[in-house]
Amino acid sequence: MRRKKRISLLLSILCFNVLMCLLLAGCNDGQGTKTGDTEREKKDSGHKTIKIGYQKNGPLVILKSLGSLEKHLKPKGYEVEWKEFTAGPALLEALNVGSIDFGRTGDSPPIFAQAADAPFVYVAAGKTKVEGSGILVPEDSGIKSLEDLRGKKIGFAKGSSSHYLLVKALKKAGISYKDIKPSFLQPGDARVAFEKGNIDAWVVWDPFTADTQINSKARMLVNGEGLTTDRDFFLANIEFERNHSEAVDIIVDEIEKSSDWANENHEELVAMLSPLLKIDERSLLMSAERRIYGVEPLTEEIVKEQQEIADTYFEMKIIPKKINVQDTVDQGRMAKK
Repeated sequence: MRRKKRISLLLSILCFNVLMCLLLAGCNDGQGTKTGDTEREKKDSGHKTIKIGYQKNGPLVILKSLGSLEKHLKPKGYEVEWKEFTAGPALLEALNVGSIDFGRTGDSPPIFAQAADAPFVYVAAGKTKVEGSGILVPEDSGIKSLEDLRGKKIGFAKGSSSHYLLVKALKKAGISYKDIKPSFLQPGDARVAFEKGNIDAWVVWDPFTADTQINSKARMLVNGEGLTTDRDFFLANIEFERNHSEAVDIIVDEIEKSSDWANENHEELVAMLSPLLKIDERSLLMSAERRIYGVEPLTEEIVKEQQEIADTYFEMKIIPKKINVQDTVDQGRMAKK
């Protein structure tokens, strides 16, 4: 009997506690939960964090450093999160899996990404930058012409704009891709290999070319002129672009403004970038003076340039299938005829 009373008492206490919890929850509802989940609050308020992938050597690092994008997106309910990548292929993979919403790469990474069915769209193009991209050899190297690259070990980032530049250079020299020894290296590792003599030549872009020319006794065998247009491309995850087109417009507009600033303020630009890139100002000034930052609308000619790259990679069996670049172009952002 005493046991039954004890159980009854415990049940009464339990019911009372449950009732109080429900009453407290009801009181909190409508007043706001002081310790509510931050992400849920952001979602309920329409808040969105835009994740942007950038490389230290590209135009987006200038935009990031100036801080103007955040000022223009904040009134629209957006915050910006920046994620750094050493090269375009890794950035495209992040765009593919949704780790970033927007990014910039060279010309080749989007080709590889499309061949892998990544869900992205081209939203704008950059201006050509052929003077600062090229093939470097040691100053005292016996390699004097493209024809001398036959049988040589050449370092470059696989799937990057340098990959295509090398392909075109070899074709011009009548050398088969099979007649060189490719060494797939990211810029940091390639620089070490180049300085140690572990590779005979290195295909890379500014500011790495300028830095190596000035500080590592490198000679530019050829630059990209006549071989490739070597453009930047600004890309967005397809779902992000569909749902946040206004934000994409703002990003592209701010890239253009920050590019204009960079073109007009070389001294301030190199002073800003030098501590970020850990590259001396002299090298950065050389890099800045041989390129024009900017944004161009997508045109049929630019799409044709990309299609030629895609077709070349397919013919060489570097990508597994033939692709149509036009399929990944945001048609609403194509320049009007």
